[in-house]
Amino acid sequence: MYESIKNRRTIRKYLQKPVPKEVLTKCVEAARLSPNGLNMQPLRYMVVDDKELLPKVFSTLGWAMNLPEYYPREGEKPQTYIVIMIEGKARTPIHDVAIASMSISMVAYEEGLGTCIFGSVNRDKLKELLEIPQELSVELVVALGYPAEKPVVEPVVDGETNYWLDKNGGLHVPKRTSNA
Repeated sequence: MYESIKNRRTIRKYLQKPVPKEVLTKCVEAARLSPNGLNMQPLRYMVVDDKELLPKVFSTLGWAMNLPEYYPREGEKPQTYIVIMIEGKARTPIHDVAIASMSISMVAYEEGLGTCIFGSVNRDKLKELLEIPQELSVELVVALGYPAEKPVVEPVVDGETNYWLDKNGGLHVPKRTSNA
């Protein structure tokens, strides 16, 4: 597990290959079985892999905010999204959603997929688009698919943590050292 956490990176460019239903089911099951405050189980999940809906969901997401020119173009967009929602009250909503999204990401990684977890979401537009009931609040969206990139981990220099592109368009992601 440690090696998977160490090697998993956020992926923003994807191969145009559908994600098998059984893998998506595993991802959602991992999230459903994850810890949550007082075991209230307030989270709900929606898998979106309909070809007609994918570009519409894509339009509701804020991609690579620190590097606006770096986002998936046609032929690089995710083939699936998992929308994480809360129903009713939750004891620890931020924690519950964060744990669930990481569970999805780690299972996806183990299955050879890449993910990108989005907090930057036009929630009202997404709710309307997906006809999400009023009693559910959209919290995060996880994009999934087979990676079409391999981000490179770099040490943080002078406190700068923004990711950057090299002259060949390769993505570099600074990470603090373990003693930082």
